[in-house]
Amino acid sequence: MLILLLMLLYWTVVNTGVSTGSHSLVTLVTYIVGQTPFPEFSVVVMVDDLQIGYYDSITWKAVYRSHSDPKYYDEEQSDAGVVFRHMYNSVKDRAFYLKNLQNDTDGVYVLQRVNACELLSDDKPGLVHSLDAFGGQNVEEFIIDTQKNDFQMKKPWMISWDQVKWYNVKYMYENVYHPICIKVLRRYLDIEKNNVMRKVKPRVRLMRKMLTDSQELQISCLATGFYPRHINLTLFRDDQPVDDDQITGGEILPNGDGTYQMRRSLMISKEELREQHKYNCTIKHLNLDNKLDITFDVAESDPGSSMQSVVVSVLVFMCLAGLIITALIILRKICAAERDITV
Repeated sequence: MLILLLMLLYWTVVNTGVSTGSHSLVTLVTYIVGQTPFPEFSVVVMVDDLQIGYYDSITWKAVYRSHSDPKYYDEEQSDAGVVFRHMYNSVKDRAFYLKNLQNDTDGVYVLQRVNACELLSDDKPGLVHSLDAFGGQNVEEFIIDTQKNDFQMKKPWMISWDQVKWYNVKYMYENVYHPICIKVLRRYLDIEKNNVMRKVKPRVRLMRKMLTDSQELQISCLATGFYPRHINLTLFRDDQPVDDDQITGGEILPNGDGTYQMRRSLMISKEELREQHKYNCTIKHLNLDNKLDITFDVAESDPGSSMQSVVVSVLVFMCLAGLIITALIILRKICAAERDITV
């Protein structure tokens, strides 16, 4: 459950906050109040969708998935100590404050935090994101643009920050978190370039499903097997984008092989089918030289045309059966006549 909630926070940040074509370093922080078999404090470090490091309150040391140059070991441990110790104190104070607001002081409470920095496609630093959740609910979210010195509070903390708090948070993110985050991101993009820099084209499937009860047709466009995760999939009706409130799906989901998939679906009413609109699916991805445009042939799923095809098929079958029976009767009569002549 803890992992599920943390990954939901992660996907919230990377799907809505990280720019197309950019790369991100994300820290997934968990602080637990109460008795559990898990560490009190733990951090998972990810570059894009690849886990590169782990840190917890049992060892107070960073463990990295990949072995960088040994000369960076002391520096990486020092950076992890500065950043994660500060995060530990921050989330601990916040978790106990939120716990004290609850009636059940003996329960287990979890505060989770996602911090992210990004490198844009031109290798310039992008935005800094921070999101806190307690008990599975978002309790604070803000974005910092270090290039423009801009601080946007998307969801404010329940207690208003005074000027000292604003200054401390802004200072830590701009002068400690962000420089270290960008440095580590650049380093591990180089180390893991064969994984995070790879490009895989999407495979596209068009699917139709006729709902017998309502006589509606559901058309779906599925793009799967692509990497990186950024993709643009749009459904069109008569060359105009279909409104989002008519579309279902659209989430970018991971596949088991490290690639991604996205599906968008549209319900077409029986009346709309008679109007014979044109529907098509357009896909744009970093690994496609041009956009991929595929047209749905909804006429194949028109219940009226399907019924006509069935009727015609039945008539043809009956005609063929009649001809075969007639031919057999004539053949039997000829054979009988030949036997009479012989006798």
